[in-house]
Amino acid sequence: MKKFLENTFALELNHTSVKQEFLAGFTTFITMAYIIFVNPQMMAASGMDLGASFVGTCIAAAIACFAMGFYSNWPVGLAPGMGLNAFFTYTVVGEMGYSWEIALGAVFLAGILFVIISVTPLRQWMLNSIPMNLRIAMGAGVGLFVGFIGLKTGGIIVQNEATFLSLGNFKNIETLLAVLGFLLILILSIRQVVGAIVIGVLAVTISSLWFGLIEFNGVVASPPDLQPILLKLDIWGAFAVAMISVIISFLFVNLFDTAGTLLGVASRANLIKDSGKILNLDKALKADSSASVAGSLFGCSPVTSYVESSAGVEAGGRTGLTAVTVGLFFLIAIFFSPIASMVPNYATAGALIYVAILMLSGMERLDWSDNSELLPALIMIIMIPLTFSIANGIAIGFITYVVLKLAAQKASEISMGAWFLFVIFLIKFILLDWGKQI
Repeated sequence: MKKFLENTFALELNHTSVKQEFLAGFTTFITMAYIIFVNPQMMAASGMDLGASFVGTCIAAAIACFAMGFYSNWPVGLAPGMGLNAFFTYTVVGEMGYSWEIALGAVFLAGILFVIISVTPLRQWMLNSIPMNLRIAMGAGVGLFVGFIGLKTGGIIVQNEATFLSLGNFKNIETLLAVLGFLLILILSIRQVVGAIVIGVLAVTISSLWFGLIEFNGVVASPPDLQPILLKLDIWGAFAVAMISVIISFLFVNLFDTAGTLLGVASRANLIKDSGKILNLDKALKADSSASVAGSLFGCSPVTSYVESSAGVEAGGRTGLTAVTVGLFFLIAIFFSPIASMVPNYATAGALIYVAILMLSGMERLDWSDNSELLPALIMIIMIPLTFSIANGIAIGFITYVVLKLAAQKASEISMGAWFLFVIFLIKFILLDWGKQI
């Protein structure tokens, strides 16, 4: 076994060991394990079976981690991405009214496009043609979107007829526990405690048991049946004109999030050669893009690389054995479905808000010196949560970008990619949104 691991992952060449890689994988898993609680709840809100979604989340994450580990030899963990799962449930299914089966079809098509981009020169063209400020804005806007959902789920903000939104009632025990859970996550993260998010979620769950708000369902059990969501995607249903912006949103948010995460992890894991070339980057992108396609088959929103992988890298992870270890822990987690089923929605609110804050950190990289670059980015960031739609927010951002560039007499700075998306999104608004009023 040791010889197999050495030959597969080149442990000695990368100055690591099986023990070191295992500990790194465990560290990465603990930091991203909150997804096994959060994602099933998100998917269940779209109409999916909760138990099946839990199993699907774990299996999709495990397959993705195995692909990343064995194929690209990168120490990166993967799972259904935060933000896009919320977009899947609350926008595509909730607001637009599509079934979760059709939404999964859109995820599949976006994944196929991601694979095509990853194996062709289109990848470099796409990464270079989309303005940097708008790429950053996508991540920050999605962060605000996730944060808004977390605040709403925890009862921290509530609907108000007079002011539209207002502060929730902290005398409500569920709301109070959500706030305390969030504060606990913040405190633990500041003190650099590994698994701060998971600890926060479980602390609120245990407190809920203590106050009799939920019932104890056990700890270990046979995995729930996956059949209710397995291979239930409706690909043909996703071939609707209205779904174009949805597919584009799935694709671009996943593409740029993945690229940013992989580049960040590569730097920390010493995967960048002296020449500047990143070792096996092509393979890492192929593994990530393929994971989104596979994930849709198991009822998951786009699967993506997790920035939390940097925690495992800091713990010594240098090879794909770290990713494989993460995948093994996801498979083990399948047998702990009773715990996942006990976690109330408000227990995950703190996790959502904290992840949202982390996603906003990219705003420091915005170019604040050119208003024709800055203003469209800020508009996109604001409009994603306020329209409660990642697709509409991105569309408004790109339309504004082209308009302001033309107004500033900087048409030469508009890339072909930006022009293409401008036309697509403009047609979408004219034919679909305005057409409904005629």
